[in-house]
Amino acid sequence: MKTEFLSQRVAGEAEAAAEMEVARTPATADLPVLTIEPLRGWIGINWKEIWRYREVLYFLTWRDVKIRYKQTILGASWAFIQPFLTMVVFTIFFGHLGGLGKKTGGIPYPIYVYAGLLPWTFFANSITASGNSLVRDSNLITKVYLPRLIIPLAAVGAGLVDLGVAFIVLFGMMAFYHTSLSWQLVLMPLFVLNVILIATGVGSVLSSLTATYHDFRYVVPFMVQIWMFITPVIYPPTIVPAKWRWLLFINPMTGLIEGFRDCFLAHSLDWPQIGISMAVGLVLFLGGLANFRIMEKRLADIT
Repeated sequence: MKTEFLSQRVAGEAEAAAEMEVARTPATADLPVLTIEPLRGWIGINWKEIWRYREVLYFLTWRDVKIRYKQTILGASWAFIQPFLTMVVFTIFFGHLGGLGKKTGGIPYPIYVYAGLLPWTFFANSITASGNSLVRDSNLITKVYLPRLIIPLAAVGAGLVDLGVAFIVLFGMMAFYHTSLSWQLVLMPLFVLNVILIATGVGSVLSSLTATYHDFRYVVPFMVQIWMFITPVIYPPTIVPAKWRWLLFINPMTGLIEGFRDCFLAHSLDWPQIGISMAVGLVLFLGGLANFRIMEKRLADIT
């Protein structure tokens, strides 16, 4: 009898312990179900996920800005010193010695060049920084999950700070040369946005190529230099024969720089040519995202 009583007691305690464990464990039906599926579409960029990681994008962008000017004497002044000194050199050699200053339609050559250098410098610095971003942040890719596109996006976003600072010098130059402002300045964000799209598309391609083939880090600076001379930054498009000028506007930066410049100098906008550049830029943006999505699958293995 005593043995039977002990067996019943042990069984009762075990049953009570099991019931308490079940009470502490939530029912499986109450747990959220996470379904992982491959992204669909020929681009396959999850913009909702990028929006969820917007704080990471902000901190990576701010980190790039701080690193750029850390332990520098002049700090953020380099944002306008670079285009300003470049403008001075171009004015001396191309404006005066090369005679291009007489072909800008009466616009002071320093303003003409500086207004073109602002979007170009932002574009060139953005694709250079984003091209090296995946190699630079390889430890982040292999140790933490985040949408990989955020890394080149942060490199492009950091350049916007420099662009904003450099605007101050342009307004000062316009006041010095007594150049009036135009209502067309309200269109300037449109051209800045398109430059951002092109920089993102080209930068994402270069970042994935640089991560795969490390010798691309030497190709990018050379490519940027060649691209600048086939873009009307230091010369007006009118010096190109009319029958070949359409080739100039296949370069997406041509129409955007001309539109950017016309917004400040109160010139009429050539929308057909600007539209060609915007269309080519959109193709570069979408193609760059599609290429990045394909290469993204093996970034953690090759960086």
